[in-house]
Amino acid sequence: MLTHAQIWTAIDRLAARAGLSASGLAKRAGLDPTTFNKSKRITPDGRARWPSTESVAKSLAATGVTIDEFVRLITEDGSNAEQAVPLIGFAEAGTGGYFDDGGFPVGKGWDEIPFPAVEDEHAYALEISGDSMQPAYRDGTVIIVSPLAPIRRGDRVVVKTRDGEVMAKELRRKTAKTLELRSLNPEHQDRVLAAEDVLWVARIVWASQ
Repeated sequence: MLTHAQIWTAIDRLAARAGLSASGLAKRAGLDPTTFNKSKRITPDGRARWPSTESVAKSLAATGVTIDEFVRLITEDGSNAEQAVPLIGFAEAGTGGYFDDGGFPVGKGWDEIPFPAVEDEHAYALEISGDSMQPAYRDGTVIIVSPLAPIRRGDRVVVKTRDGEVMAKELRRKTAKTLELRSLNPEHQDRVLAAEDVLWVARIVWASQ
């Protein structure tokens, strides 16, 4: 007998397989973005809420996955060493309460996305919205960020300034006094930040496309 947890885990695995969050999967399937949110899986009175057959069918069509493959996602035993990576929208990353001063994820409000194990236990995911980072990252792209990964010239990074601005750029040069960043979108200007104005820098180690 199928359980509520098995079905929702399969939905999460389907999203991860497509490089999407649960909300990203819903959007790609033409559904309300909140259809698969964790908050929608239990009713206000505590009863289990199941995904509709229609929403599952649309999700399979949107990701090109057959019903047989979906059944395998239901019955997988988790031996592929996937872990839950915290997830928020990129736009939310600039608001307070999600990171400590070292750039590590903290606090409540994070969702989760299954992802093959990464070496950094503090890794987290950000979901891009809008087209300001095209052509590198499209709307709905999920990026995995590792606060502990070493950073070299040419790496794509997420930077947070002391005034709360969060940006994804390519690292051009880092000195004791400045951080030089190249924009991922040619329509946006490159940036040069004073080192004292940068709160933290973390490397982007993976991106869905």
